[in-house]
Amino acid sequence: MAGRLIHVTDSDFNKTVLQSREPVLVDFWAPWCGPCRAVAPIVEALAESYDGKVTFVQCNVDDNPITAGQFGIRAIPTLILFKNGQVADQITGAVGKAQLEKTLNDALIGAPSSRPFVVT
Repeated sequence: MAGRLIHVTDSDFNKTVLQSREPVLVDFWAPWCGPCRAVAPIVEALAESYDGKVTFVQCNVDDNPITAGQFGIRAIPTLILFKNGQVADQITGAVGKAQLEKTLNDALIGAPSSRPFVVT
């Protein structure tokens, strides 16, 4: 699904995200969440811009409680960047495109996260 968001479930999260060869940005969200709806267009635009470099997926926390619980999702939207099957960065709350681009660019060049867990 080049340049598009992939929807993952509890059953395919491991294969799609943790076993991916490229970095994966997971958008943990729910349809009733206003801030999630505000971040969604940014994530969709970045999925197009970073096509072939980063995989973008969405995980509905209401439909996939096992995965949400495994990663301690307590507030949404939460965006977790995985690299080599490990959490490379995490952002909780609605953020702008520039902050997400910086997170992605840092991960692509191998820079360590300056903020491994940020709550905004």
